[in-house]
Amino acid sequence: MKAIAVEVWLYGPLAQYGGEGDCGSYAQVRLEMPSGSILRDLLERLTLPTEERGITFVNGRLSAMPGLQPDLDHPLQEGDRVAFFHLKSMWPFQYRDGAALAPGLAQAMAQTGIPFHHRPQP
Repeated sequence: MKAIAVEVWLYGPLAQYGGEGDCGSYAQVRLEMPSGSILRDLLERLTLPTEERGITFVNGRLSAMPGLQPDLDHPLQEGDRVAFFHLKSMWPFQYRDGAALAPGLAQAMAQTGIPFHHRPQP
């Protein structure tokens, strides 16, 4: 089966799941995943319980928030960058003016009635 490369960033206490990439306050790891993998597979590979993650970005698009994780079945693609922030992490400063939402999160927020300001992806 063909493999895909995924770059993973883990922030705060989640850095402990980064193995050799653990730098204390963050970890960066590059993983080979089987083609057809989904985000749930990545979490399992990292042994990262989904309940421990807060904000999650896939390629700069917000895909999950605390208590709202519709991205577990999100298909991973070659070259994806996934960033997992701990529940106690602050909102990343580069998104202070808003964040583009992954389609699954936008749909989940609309279904639950959570108000949001969606910043279109450039």
